[in-house]
Formats: sequence, structure tokens, C-alpha cells
Amino acid sequence: MENSADQYQHLRTASSQELRRLVRATQYAGHTAGLAPGRLQANIIILPELHALDFMRYCQRNPKPCPLVGVSETGDPIMHTLGDDIDIRTDVPSYNIYTQGKLSKSCDDIKALWQQDHVAFAMGCSFTFEDALTQAGIPIWHIENNKTVPMYRSSIMTCPAGPFSGEMVVTMRAIDKERVDEAVAISRQYPLAHGAPVHIGDPTAIGLHDLSKPEWGDSPPDPGDKVPVFWACGVTPQNALMRATLPLFISHTPGHMLVTDIDDQAEVPLYSPAIS
Repeated sequence: MENSADQYQHLRTASSQELRRLVRATQYAGHTAGLAPGRLQANIIILPELHALDFMRYCQRNPKPCPLVGVSETGDPIMHTLGDDIDIRTDVPSYNIYTQGKLSKSCDDIKALWQQDHVAFAMGCSFTFEDALTQAGIPIWHIENNKTVPMYRSSIMTCPAGPFSGEMVVTMRAIDKERVDEAVAISRQYPLAHGAPVHIGDPTAIGLHDLSKPEWGDSPPDPGDKVPVFWACGVTPQNALMRATLPLFISHTPGHMLVTDIDDQAEVPLYSPAIS
């Protein structure tokens, strides 16, 4: 059997369908950064229908951290608009289960937890535009080192909706100074994946005082001469739901995304076998 590093490198060339097949069979439970190039990756939130409308309002009011790309029918775990045979209960490499706003456990399958009143939301992920940055020759530390991108709870406040509010979570990538403008221009082309950065430079301006201690993901090396660049992150809704202390909600484990069949340059988040 391949070790995790070898398996990750092998999967760098796998299709989105092949990757989901392995995830569903619990043969891969790692992070998805750098995988399925050309396909949109998505953050996941699953919660009771009772709170679904307020959560949809929260996403609509905060499109940078919460670019909504898909919503399930109530009680239906198949994400029909995101790809071929996507079962939201099994096709995410790792899930976080929250009770009363606290993380209670992580698991690789939520069939036993799925309820008939559940609604699943998918939001675009910055992993999507990383392929474009890599293709342009801009190094991405966490991909090159098989790590999870560092994520931080910033001081940027989101617009509240119902019980949902809180700070924006951001991801950080250290970029060579002479290539920052290029990285901004490239990421701006992917509005379904958070688009352009929300902050460039001094981390303390957005409330971050120690980049070596992210709330989620792996600790990055010191940026050195590189410029820290911050993008909105799809862990933001997890932060908002934790603050709301719902009895139960389910998310992806940060860094472990749903890989869809949507073209990463699509302007409309709609899958069709005829145009995939």
C-alpha cells in the first residue's frame, strides 16, 4: 500500500470522479490542495432546514468568504448540480461534527448522522485558483510540501444574518514581492473561489500577530522576504455556526474539500454532463 505522501502525489493526476471514488471507499482521507486541477473544490456546511434560510442569507451577504455554488434539496444527500453521483454523506475526505458549537469529532462518513431535514451547502474554495497560480510558476508552499494551507480568524467582521455572525477566516500564502500583482490578477478571475485577496501585507492590520500559529491548517515557515497575502476562506461559515451554538451542524474538515465536476473557470455553478 502506498504511504500517504506517495498516494497524494499519485492523486495529483487523478480525475475528480476517481478522487471521489477513492474518498467514498475510504481509501483517501487526506487534504485536497493541488488535486483535481481544473475542477472547482467546495467547502461544505450541513445543517437542519430550520436554519437553512438564515444561513443562505449569511452567504448572500458575505460572498467573498461564502461564494455559494450549490444547495441540496432538503433531505436529499445527492448534490445534483455539482457533478456526477456526488453523495454529500460520503464524498468529502473528512467531516467535522459540531454539537452546541463545539467540535465533537471528525469522521470520514456521515451516513448515520444524515437526517431528513438536513440541507447541504457548498461554497467555492481557494484551492481552485491555486492550480492557476502554480501553472503561472508562482510557488505554493503548502502544495509543494503536502501540507494544509494555514487559516486564521481575522478581525474583519462579516455581515450578520439571523443567528450567524463573526470574524472572517482568511488563508495565507507568502508570495514573492514582484509577483503579488500577478497573483491578485489571477485569483480575481475565480469569483466562485473567493476571488482576489482581502488583504496584502502587514498581518497586524487584520488582527493577526503570529502567523506561525494558525487556528486551522499547518504552521507555515516565516515569510522572510516574501509578502503575506490573505484570501477570504470558506471556514468562515464554520466560525459563524460555532458562534451560533446550534445543537448540531456538520462541515468539511478544514483543507479536506468536496471536489466537484464543475469547470474551475465556470461563471455559473451548474454541472451538465454535456459540457463537463
